[in-house]
Amino acid sequence: MTFDDPIDRRGTHCVKWDMMEPFYGVSPEDGLAMWVADMEFRAAPPIQRELEAMLAHGVYGYFGDDRRYLDAIRWWMRTRHGWDPAPEAILSTHGLVNGVGLAVDAWTKPGDAVVLFTPVYHAFARVIRAAGRTVTECPLALDGDRYVMNFAAYESRLTGRERMVILCSPHNPGGRVWTRAELEQVADFARRHDLVLVSDEIHCDLVMPGHRHTPMTLIPGVEDQLVMMTATTKTFNIAGAHIGNVIIPDAALRAPFAQRIAALGISPNAFGMRMATAACSPEGAEWVEALNLYLDGNRRLFDEGVNAIPGLRSMPLEATYLAWVDLRGLGMSPDEITRRIAQDARIAVNAGPSFGAGGEGWVRVNLAAPRAVVAEAVERLSRAFADVQ
Repeated sequence: MTFDDPIDRRGTHCVKWDMMEPFYGVSPEDGLAMWVADMEFRAAPPIQRELEAMLAHGVYGYFGDDRRYLDAIRWWMRTRHGWDPAPEAILSTHGLVNGVGLAVDAWTKPGDAVVLFTPVYHAFARVIRAAGRTVTECPLALDGDRYVMNFAAYESRLTGRERMVILCSPHNPGGRVWTRAELEQVADFARRHDLVLVSDEIHCDLVMPGHRHTPMTLIPGVEDQLVMMTATTKTFNIAGAHIGNVIIPDAALRAPFAQRIAALGISPNAFGMRMATAACSPEGAEWVEALNLYLDGNRRLFDEGVNAIPGLRSMPLEATYLAWVDLRGLGMSPDEITRRIAQDARIAVNAGPSFGAGGEGWVRVNLAAPRAVVAEAVERLSRAFADVQ
């Protein structure tokens, strides 16, 4: 099995394929699903073997004794990212969107505000608003062809009701790997405004060659305000397992979050815990290294093709497998751009405005597919915008 092998996911209760037509009007019969952020690749061999062992055993009871799981997470963080979280600091949630919801519930109250650096992963704002809180948008600035933060401009946007800031690191949808200096600015911003700093680092292992992710926990001075969020789900394409880690080094800060988990009766999913434990291994690490090289090849192919179309520009991708494409140079209306991509190219992509302020005129395209699919997408986009070339 290689990353080039096609896998037919249609009719398997797959959101990405089976909901593409209702949401985008793109038929799965001849369309390309390049929106939902999961990959078109089978999971790593150690995960497959773990599931086969569970199947052979035939009993699927309650999960208990998480020592192997905690050891695996700590080994991964230590060997891959240079930090060793204490086992008691690691709390398990049903994925990181669930983790964000619990964080909002634990440290804010209705009417409070949460800072987001937009455009950013759309689930953040959805969860915040559903909880009766408001979003304070602090738009990222474009410095050439990449995003940067502009903290001087953010001060005037604060209302005084902010209690939390959520950082997406690496950034989704822009693909930035934030530098240590930038992370220090975020930490200083959180300290000055007494904000709980939630650092969602779900894409921390999906980094392009030549770039290196720095965990926020390695930035000093914000330990008692910091909530780290990591997961194996994006890295290993096991999002359906709904397993995530909320790592809170400070015991006092951790207490209200742990209390919310207890109050809501949240307990581990045996499948997710065992899949994640199997993933965080030397063999899993080798698989990730091969995956990142493959994704880098897809990135180069996509960028070369898309950037050759006048009016289109793909932001240089430093991490994730999500291309962020600027179509503002086309001079077309949003409706016309949407029509051409969905109806002419028959590709389902995420519209930029769903990521908040600054997303207008952009689309997000998932490149985690066999290379032939990425090449086909480039060809379709080239035909759809042939009249501008």
